[in-house]
Amino acid sequence: MTENHPLNHDEMLAVLDWYRAAGVDIAVGEEPVDRFAQRPPARPAATPPPTAMPGAAPPQRAVEPPAIGGDPGEARSLAASAKSLDELQALLENYDGCGLKLRATQLVFADGNPAADIMLIGEAPGAEEDRQGKPFVGKSGQLLDRMLAAIGLDRSKVYIANTVPWRPPGNRTPTPEEMALCLPFLHRQVELVAPKLVMTLGGPAMQTIFETTSGIIKMRGKWSGVTIGSHQVEAIPTLHPAYLLRNAPAKEQAWADMLSLKLKIEALGLAH
Repeated sequence: MTENHPLNHDEMLAVLDWYRAAGVDIAVGEEPVDRFAQRPPARPAATPPPTAMPGAAPPQRAVEPPAIGGDPGEARSLAASAKSLDELQALLENYDGCGLKLRATQLVFADGNPAADIMLIGEAPGAEEDRQGKPFVGKSGQLLDRMLAAIGLDRSKVYIANTVPWRPPGNRTPTPEEMALCLPFLHRQVELVAPKLVMTLGGPAMQTIFETTSGIIKMRGKWSGVTIGSHQVEAIPTLHPAYLLRNAPAKEQAWADMLSLKLKIEALGLAH
């Protein structure tokens, strides 16, 4: 933007959308500040430490305040107390232990059929999911719908959730502390749904469910028995639809994974 070429209305909205997607969504002052017109403040002269009086106790160092955060033990207790998915969702709506909730628009709990035999698990909501309150509803969600349709499935025949139910600012990766606070709720969600088969979408979801540090390219397409909470289930990792939108050649690998899911459904005689 220059003085001769100010932004028009649409361009201004596009800039604001870009800032929001990057996690900048809170104003810190009422008036704009021209940082270029400001001079850096003068560095204050160093003050020598006071001379201690003879016999006086040494000065005490300031104690840093403890970091503010939730208690994973509390999260586990709350999650375990839920007797139904509705109770679990209500608990999450009222849970303030995870800081992700403070910056998100709303909880993104799940979508699909809670009685389904197949459960899909992604990592975290994006901007469109945050706005609508449902997982996988943006462009990657539209691609996921087409992938499911190609093997005779739709959202009435699967249950979809994320490892984290609130959107991280700027779509960043959730921190280990945030994961520790959200994971008990995901475990309880899986226990209550009790799926026969699980498909993870993307590397972070795979690493969480399979408890591994391996990469998605190495792990995708391989069935393994996993324990999620107290629920034992066969699971297969595949590539995230958002990755497929950026890397079209990888769709061939994802298609092979979807066909593997279809064959497993047929082998187990599951409704689809």
